Amino acid sequence: MVVAPLLWSLAGVVTRHVQHATPLEMAFWRSGFAALFVFLALRFVMRKRPWDALRAAGAASAVSGAMWAIMFTCFIVALNFTSTASVLVVQSLGPFFTAVLAWLVLREPIPGRSWLAIVAASLGMGAMFGAGLAAEEPTRLIGLLLALAIPVAASINVILLRKSAAHLDLMPAVMLGALISALVTLPWALPFQASARDVLLLGMLGVFQLGVPCLMLVLASRTLTAPEIALLALLEVVLGPIWAWLGAGEVPAGATIAGGAIVLAALAGNEAAALAERRRPS
Repeated sequence: MVVAPLLWSLAGVVTRHVQHATPLEMAFWRSGFAALFVFLALRFVMRKRPWDALRAAGAASAVSGAMWAIMFTCFIVALNFTSTASVLVVQSLGPFFTAVLAWLVLREPIPGRSWLAIVAASLGMGAMFGAGLAAEEPTRLIGLLLALAIPVAASINVILLRKSAAHLDLMPAVMLGALISALVTLPWALPFQASARDVLLLGMLGVFQLGVPCLMLVLASRTLTAPEIALLALLEVVLGPIWAWLGAGEVPAGATIAGGAIVLAALAGNEAAALAERRRPS
């Protein structure tokens, strides 16, 4: 699960190097490549029949696919209206939504260490991005609103994955979500303006920033609790601005570095405590 947010965090820096594609065209190409990759991986590597699995999962696969589609589309479009850091700080609300939904829907107990980690991580987020959000221009509000849809959809999806993990295969829902995203954005992506280089970059994002890590998330949901998944996903929030700084010149403030250290410490502490609990004799 640690590798998944590492790959997700590459979106901001890579999209900053796309030169000609419009925001919705970027969403189309990225989602289209992700759908193709997941289909091929399921069919020829995992020896699954994606469409049969989707039908078997029924409504669960439809809801999960819709949530993936919202996340895939809103994230890439929001990045074109506001900064990488701003999108990610709104996305960091995910652990709160997930913890509440896990308690309401799954009756999944939330360990005290996880609540402490959420609070500590939130303080780190505030230190990282508080000043930046206060300085946002009103015209960028649309980017923040689009970004807000991401943690809501992600939380619903994680809860659904946890609830269905024992009896349903929702890996094909990743393909469905990417396909929905590509189809929805296609009319607004035309006429295509992306250069060959743009398509290559977006294809790489579709495979390595969407397809691979999202399949990893589905696998991780079979063993990790919903709050643990949401907390680990916060690594994307820390790493995203760092890559944008190193690869695209979006220089983070000192508060970003300090806040990132707090978040990493909270995540490391929570996982260390969880590991100690698993090793403790019953």
